[in-house]
Amino acid sequence: MPRSVPVLAAALALLAVPLAAQRTAPVRLALADVPPPSAFPQDPADALYRQGREALNRNDWTTASLRFQQIRQRHPRSRYTADALYWEAWARYRTGRADQLRMALGGLETQRQRYPRAGTRRDADQLALRIRGELARHGDADAAEDVATDARRAAQCTGGRRGGDDDERMAALNALLQMDAEQAMPLLRTVLARRDACSEALRAKAVFLVAQKAGGDAESVLLNVARTDPSSEVRGQAVFWLSQTGTERALDAIEQILRTTPDADVQEKAVFALSQHPSPRAAQLLRAYAERDGAPANVREKAIFWLGQRHSAENAQYLRTLFARLRDEDLKEKVLFSLSQMQGMGNERWLMSVALDAGQPTEVRKKALFWAGQSGVAVSEMAGLYDRMRDPELREQIIFVLSQRMREPAAIDKIIDIARRDTDRRMREKALFWLSQSNDPRAARVIREMIEQ
Repeated sequence: MPRSVPVLAAALALLAVPLAAQRTAPVRLALADVPPPSAFPQDPADALYRQGREALNRNDWTTASLRFQQIRQRHPRSRYTADALYWEAWARYRTGRADQLRMALGGLETQRQRYPRAGTRRDADQLALRIRGELARHGDADAAEDVATDARRAAQCTGGRRGGDDDERMAALNALLQMDAEQAMPLLRTVLARRDACSEALRAKAVFLVAQKAGGDAESVLLNVARTDPSSEVRGQAVFWLSQTGTERALDAIEQILRTTPDADVQEKAVFALSQHPSPRAAQLLRAYAERDGAPANVREKAIFWLGQRHSAENAQYLRTLFARLRDEDLKEKVLFSLSQMQGMGNERWLMSVALDAGQPTEVRKKALFWAGQSGVAVSEMAGLYDRMRDPELREQIIFVLSQRMREPAAIDKIIDIARRDTDRRMREKALFWLSQSNDPRAARVIREMIEQ
């Protein structure tokens, strides 16, 4: 007996079956998807079209199909008739009833024969594929045969077909996948075995469909794609879906990809995949990549970022240790940010220690001050540090950090004190600037006093 495979409906609507009626939510139709009824206000079918449109938007499929049917019956020469056939079929399809599905196919065939240039013609072909797939799942042998035939054709290389044709192919393959996964998988393998450039988008969509089939066979296909597909985009998609399986086998594959691929984009996707994997070993692999000399710096930054999102004392300690070994300032700054996201683990004190370390580059110390302030280091401590600090750039940074905390009275008190009494004119100007951004009445009074002096 054929096995039905669950598919991510919303993702499929966007990725594999972009029907005109499914460009937004898969259930509620957006009014913008239907041509406005005022397009032909003098047309005798305008009122019926408007009523059908309104019924679609409230998911009243019976009323909608009736109104669009009345257009073709009463006004066969209306400018709305060609598209009304599509929307009637769409409404009947949404009822899910076998008799309505067959009527919908009949309407789409009428549109194909009589109105080959209808604006909804391409969407109509995809809708017909979905309807046949649904009929097949209801036990319709003829529809099942059509689905299987369409899917086999979709898997073959015809050369040069792109865009909408790929969408139709994937609609056919998806219909078969839902009807009979065992038949669909060999055909998806055929698609994924192609190496021509024109099939890249088709292969990426095939990866998505394979990923919806649970089990070792799907994982094996994804592993092969991740290792062998000539497109970095397709390999990256396979790596992502591998991470969703959560298995150690997938983790082995991701580790191998990180070791062997020179493609920075694929490495970045592999790093993200590790961040999504629940295994403690995934965190270890992230750490190993973060400290890998010679790896792309921007991807190492991503690894550091994702480690910061895994809040643990072990990761916090690792990042502090890694910071001491790094020479790249951008990587150092990413460590500062990541640690600022892990509150309650002593990172606030550590950030302040970096800010006070004269051996660190000034920009790194400034970032450490900022993130320490964002992490909740006491305003009184920042104010005291300002008084002790001699470096002008760092003093300016402390004023900025205090300005981000002006909802706290102590912060605005310190900025007012700097504006009034600091011996450095530049510091007074900086303090006045940030006071001018505040709604605190005390700030306004200080500014008036400075003007009136």
